[in-house]
This record gives sequence, C-alpha cells and structure tokens, in this order.
Amino acid sequence: MKYFGNAALYLFPVLLAVLFLLGFSLICSGCYTLKQGAVMLGYLGQAVPLETLADGPDAAEENIQFVELVNDIRRFAVDDLGLSETKNYTKYVDINRDYLAAIVSASAKDSFKRHEWRFPVVGNVPYKGFFNVDDARREAAKLKKKDLDVWIRPVDAFSTLGWFSDPLYSFMRDYTPDRMADILIHELVHATIFIKDNMQFNEELAEFIGSEGARLYIKDRYGDSGARLESVLYSEADNAAYIAFIQGLIDELDTVYKSEIPREQKLEQKQKIIAAAQDRFAAEYETRFHSGNYRGFSEIEINNAYLELYRLYYSGGSKLRELYEESGGSLYAFISAAKTITRKGGDPVRQLRSALAKSEQ
Repeated sequence: MKYFGNAALYLFPVLLAVLFLLGFSLICSGCYTLKQGAVMLGYLGQAVPLETLADGPDAAEENIQFVELVNDIRRFAVDDLGLSETKNYTKYVDINRDYLAAIVSASAKDSFKRHEWRFPVVGNVPYKGFFNVDDARREAAKLKKKDLDVWIRPVDAFSTLGWFSDPLYSFMRDYTPDRMADILIHELVHATIFIKDNMQFNEELAEFIGSEGARLYIKDRYGDSGARLESVLYSEADNAAYIAFIQGLIDELDTVYKSEIPREQKLEQKQKIIAAAQDRFAAEYETRFHSGNYRGFSEIEINNAYLELYRLYYSGGSKLRELYEESGGSLYAFISAAKTITRKGGDPVRQLRSALAKSEQ
C-alpha cells in the first residue's frame, strides 16, 4: 500500500514542538509539543553531514551511491524545477526503524467531515503526528470515544517548512531513485510553497509536483526508455487506477451520506458498500494492476478516515494536471506560478491559473 507523503509523503506540525519547546517546558511539561519536540531535537542533535557517509577510502559503495543520488535529486529540484535551495537533506540520522513517525487522522463516521487540530504558524491541520506509535494509539483511542473513524499510518518524511534543516534517515538508503526523488521533491515543495490554513491545496500541490518531478528526474537521468522509466510508468498507472477506484467508492458513500435516511441506516449501507467494493477489488485485481502493491485493500478495515486521506491528497489533482498541461507541460513554469500564490489572494487554483496565463503573455 502506498503511504501518503510519498510515500509519504506529508507536512508534519511537530516543528512547533521545536520552536516552542524551551518556552513551554516550565509550564507544559506533559504536553504534546514538549514530548514530540524533545524527540525531534534529539534527531537533529544526532544528525551528521551527509557527506560523512561517503568519506574515506573505506566508504561502502552503497553509501557513496546514496549520497550521490540525494545530492543529484536536490540539484535537479533546484536547478531544473525551481524549488527553493535550502540545507534540507544535507544531513543524515541513523534510526532503528523503517519509518519516521505515526500519523493519526480522523473523520466523522457518517460523512467525510475531517477532524482537524489547530497549531500556530501552520493553522488547521487534518492529522497529528507522534514519534512513538503508542502515543498515536492513545490519541486514536480518544478520538474513537468521540465516535469518529480513525486511521493511523506511518510516514517516512515531513517538512519543517524551512525552519530547520530536515535530515535524511537511515531507512531511506534502500529506496529506489524514483521513490527517493518523489519524497524529496514532495517535501521540498512544502518548504518552497505553503499556504496557511489550506492543507488541502498544500498536499495536493506537493503530491502532484512530487510525482511529476520524480518522473521527469528519472526520464532526464535514465533516458526515455529502459527498465527504470518503465517501472515508474507502471507504478504511476497502478497509483492512478487505485485512486480512481477509491474515488468511485468515496462518491458512492458520499451519495448515501448526503441522503435523508437516518444515521443508523447510513452506517449500515456504508458497511455493505465497503464490503462489496473490497470483494469487487479482489476479483478484478489482476485486470487493474501491474504489481501486487495494492492487494491489501481487500483485507484492511476501510473507514472514512482512510478514504478522507485520498480526498485530502488527490481530489484536486486533476485540476492541477489540467493547468499543467494547458500551460505547456513545463514544471519549472508551473512551480514559478505557484510561488506567487498567497493566503489572502483567495482560491489558490484560481490564482495559479491566473499566474500561468500571465506567464504565457
């Protein structure tokens, strides 16, 4: 299964813990920001320059290749795509697990009304992150008591929006070039373009640019043909097929949720619709997908919190792609136009369309 944020793929408000840790420590010793901030400070303190992995005559070849790949992706993101040049991903942290944090999301059971948390600087955020998965489970239990659907997912990266130098983590060393490019470009978009109180647009934009940027990177570095690009194209096709299936399920459920029938009947129909969709998914899998990466959908307990994540990350993707293609398919020009978007300017898609139109004049 793909974990959002390319796979992660996701902005994570724990940066506030770092910003306010010292100021809050005397009055808020048990609070969320203090606990998460302490862990983040620990990681930042452990970070070493990325180049140290490749230093010396005895450096392992895989370490050298990892450093070269990261530096090459960062240079491509800045020079070829126009993303902001920062010190992000110039440091490395050795961590004893295969993910960075556990993220909790929640939604109403009988609608796609997402639960949000309020943070300074970033505004309303539709997820909450924890470095300790047990803390995430406790948060999830609290939300379930409020009669909400809840989902916990692992993420492998997040952006501190340029406040700090976001490091790389040891579990990333085995990532393929396309996955690494997707993750780094996604997070660098957050560090370049961020609209407070509009996480929907922030995530849709980063998801679109991350995916498109990774494909362009692979094509530029490995050519227009070959196994590497073919793998990327198959992966993109599978992801698109999965999103289309999920969107169909969301639309089917949304029709029920917006109907006038009693809540109890809505919940009953919800379970029948999800069960039928999972059976249909399993039966049609071989005709829909190239790989086995999405088989788990038929086995997990799908709820609104899980589906709402796809509304958050992908519901506006078709509009962004349409604008991208209408503007000539230049991701550099697309990103340049996106940089002009402001919080006070209203609808960000409308602002993006206007900026692209001006750039063509």
